[in-house]
Amino acid sequence: MENKTMTYKEAGVDIDAANKSVEMIKKWVEMTKRPEVLSGIGAFGGFFALDINKYREPVLVSGTDGVGTKLKIAQLLNKHDTVGIDLVAMCVNDILVHGAEPLFFLDYIAVGKLKSEVVEDLVKGVSMGCLEAGCSLIGGETAEMPGLYGEDEYDLAGFAVGVVEKSRLIDGSRIEEGDIIIALPSSGLHSNGYSLARKVLLEEAGFKLGENIKELGKTLGEELLTPTRIYVKSVLPLLDVVEIKGMAHITGGGIPENLSRIIPTGLTGVIESSRLPILPVFRLIEKWGRVKKEEMFRTFNLGTGFLIITAPHHLDKVLNHLHIREEKPIVIGKVEKGEERVRII
Repeated sequence: MENKTMTYKEAGVDIDAANKSVEMIKKWVEMTKRPEVLSGIGAFGGFFALDINKYREPVLVSGTDGVGTKLKIAQLLNKHDTVGIDLVAMCVNDILVHGAEPLFFLDYIAVGKLKSEVVEDLVKGVSMGCLEAGCSLIGGETAEMPGLYGEDEYDLAGFAVGVVEKSRLIDGSRIEEGDIIIALPSSGLHSNGYSLARKVLLEEAGFKLGENIKELGKTLGEELLTPTRIYVKSVLPLLDVVEIKGMAHITGGGIPENLSRIIPTGLTGVIESSRLPILPVFRLIEKWGRVKKEEMFRTFNLGTGFLIITAPHHLDKVLNHLHIREEKPIVIGKVEKGEERVRII
């Protein structure tokens, strides 16, 4: 048996490809740079100098999430430049709920085989999301893991950090009877419920991703890859002009699970289902999967991506503010006394 030397590349990990990827993503990272960012790409950590003169009692708010099985659609279509937007959205919308301004973001990309062009597309999407959210992409990690992922498979995770003045922290504790619940529309499934959506639409209904679906007005693939909405630029300025008592990002668990997280004990968020802007893709899933309404409500956002709760006397001001920012807010319910946190009627 001859003595043969082995290399990391022969084991499936290509360091040169990793270095090439870093060079390719630099321009996208640079686009997101805020003045407070001190470090460049390549350092062991990201440096962000918080302007402490801007706050009396700054509270850092952090959030982390992934994209989920929506990534399977991107991989099947070989289109990778939008799921990074989903990644940022899932994180920054969560910290926005507490009134926090997103400051910076870090991503983690795990791949079976490092393909520089794919990684660049993924980071490009993350950068586009950061620009939309007003935060900086200050760091990340790309890990090549042959044997754990297939050659064309990858996973994404992200981490957002924001800041809010302690006195303006929003946690739902000030919500009271009579408050109004306002919905902001989603752009589609966002990044939740794709395991059920894929099973129903691709397996049960037999639709193809490239197939034009009359009810959707586009191909199924286009519908399923529509990026998650980022609500920062519509909602954050609102917090400067009117008191908002609670907000909810409608992700996994739908309205029932996410609204219940902020409704105080002894109160019920009553939602009028007839007012919800249910999108065609959800009607399609309900029909072809014979999915019960209760299951639809606890799995999908059903067309509502974000909720805002305010006092009745602030309603007109809130709606006007949102309309100016080209949002389409809908009053979908109110807060009443009751034992169950959320009731859909």
